[in-house]
Formats: sequence, structure tokens, C-alpha cells
Amino acid sequence: MQPKPTPKIVAIDGPSASGKGTLAKALARELGFAYLDTGAVYRLVAKTILEQGLDPENKDQAIKAATHVRDSFTLPQLDDPALRQDTVAQATSKSSAHPEVRALLMDIQRGFAAKGGHAGAVLDGRDIGTVVCPDAAFKLFVTASPEIRAQRRFKELQNKGFTTTYEAVLQDMRERDARDSGRSAAPLKPAEDAVLFDTSDLTADKALEKALHLVRQSLG
Repeated sequence: MQPKPTPKIVAIDGPSASGKGTLAKALARELGFAYLDTGAVYRLVAKTILEQGLDPENKDQAIKAATHVRDSFTLPQLDDPALRQDTVAQATSKSSAHPEVRALLMDIQRGFAAKGGHAGAVLDGRDIGTVVCPDAAFKLFVTASPEIRAQRRFKELQNKGFTTTYEAVLQDMRERDARDSGRSAAPLKPAEDAVLFDTSDLTADKALEKALHLVRQSLG
């Protein structure tokens, strides 16, 4: 019997509203790979924290929620629309800063990548190429200017019926970037061998076209 081939892993990292999630999902579809939004796993922890009336900045309470998520995790849980609420996003940035929380969720992410489910797997997040899957076959760091990202998020929130201002969204995004990049555990930064991919002036279709070319060129 031939040994089962190791799934090819594509790691996609980047800040909020850079377009990495949309791009990663489309890449997985085009390549026939399995897809995991690792940020949704952290959002699931944050949602659990908020539902239990806990504090995302309290390490022990965040660890308690992360342990529960790790022990009861199923993929369908990531389809919950409540994970996309802005309050959950804010709590996620705070609870995910705890090293212990990130360590607890590592098995979920690496287990998915190793299993693949198809010929390979695409994972997107903030530390996939640097920490979760440092040996990924291809790494892409997706970014865009803070102003462009804030415009995207502002439009998204407006479409969902939230009342806010562009200035408030931009300020919030800059604060979140500072937290994600400045945390001691798995800070947001490109892996040394990642391809930098700026989507500031790209439509979703054009970004997919260019990224798909890069991935196929790398994976052969």
C-alpha cells in the first residue's frame, strides 16, 4: 500500500480587513483544498467569554473559555453568524493575546492542517506561517493600508446596520493592529519566507487571480 501523501499547506496571514479571509476561501475552492479560518476559532473563544459574562482581558477566564472550546470543538461551530459581530471581534483581539489561549488552540489548527481532508489545506490567520505551520509549502502575507482596510470594515458594518463612523473604525483598527503586532505570543508579522501581497488597489477577483498564480507556481 502506498503511503498517504502529506497534504500541501498554504498559510495566509495578515491584519483585519486586509482581504485575507475572502482570498483564502477562494484559493481553497480553486485548488480543491480544505479551508480553515483560524480567526473564527479565536472568535469562538471570545464569544464563549462574552456569553458567560467573563472578561477577555482576564487570563484565567480566557483560559477557561479556550479549554472549553478545545474540548468541545466541531467545525460547524465556526458557521455561527454571531462570530462576526463587532463586539466579538473586539473581545477576540484581547483574549487571543494570552499565550496560554493560543497554546490551547494550537492542536485544533495543526490537526486540521495535517489531516487536510483533500490534497491540501489553506489556513488563514495571524500566525499561521510563523507559528502554527512554519513548514507550510507556501506562505502569503496579505496586507493593505489602514485607510483602505478601515473603509472596507466601515462599509461592512454599515451593510449590517451598525451605526458608526469611518474615523472610529480607523482608530479601532489601529489599536487592534498595535495589540496584534505588539503581543508577546505569536505577534502579527510576516514569516521570513512569506510573499508580501498588498490588496489596497486590487478587487477580490484580481487578488485571487494574482495569488492563484503565485501559489500554483510555488506548489508546481
